[in-house]
Amino acid sequence: MNTHCSYFCEATSVYLSFFFFFPVITGATDGIGKAYAEELARRGMKVALISRSKEKLDHVASEINDKYKVETKVIVADFGEREDIYSRIKAGLEGLEIGVLVNNVGISYVYPEYFLDIPDLDERIDKMVNINIVSVCKMTRLVLPGMLERSKGVVLNISSASGMYPTALLTLYSATKAFIDFFSQGLHAEYKSKGIFVQVSRVCFM
Repeated sequence: MNTHCSYFCEATSVYLSFFFFFPVITGATDGIGKAYAEELARRGMKVALISRSKEKLDHVASEINDKYKVETKVIVADFGEREDIYSRIKAGLEGLEIGVLVNNVGISYVYPEYFLDIPDLDERIDKMVNINIVSVCKMTRLVLPGMLERSKGVVLNISSASGMYPTALLTLYSATKAFIDFFSQGLHAEYKSKGIFVQVSRVCFM
């Protein structure tokens, strides 16, 4: 996995080791999200896993429990849904002290396409905005108040190298990832002095 982590190097792995609270990972059953869940568990941290498949969540949670002997919590949520899933997520996180949020969930196209040639374009626009943009804002909105109360926290937003520049044939996807980059930079500037570190990881092709 080739990643480019920019701007916010203060929240190093050493710093993260002091966060003996629940990390929350979205899109936690595959790929990058699963890798973060396993790494945080390896460091002895309890983990809260959010994804749309109950079966996959239970499987990953069982693997982590067996291998790392840490507590896990699973929350089923489809970030592409129009309904308000965030009240359900908020209820699932109730009572947890959250020190780390990994906003990983995201979607792209099956293949690069001209904008108007994207299959099921209207549905794809809604889903991509809901999953790639709204989830980052809403999940941050849920956990940030608790981090501020404790004056420490890390928000890690997974972006893409395609968000660094306009990317033809991935125009919509690229734009959503550019949003994540700018949102992360602004949020870090606002809350760094309050002990909250916001990082963005620009992931390349894997």
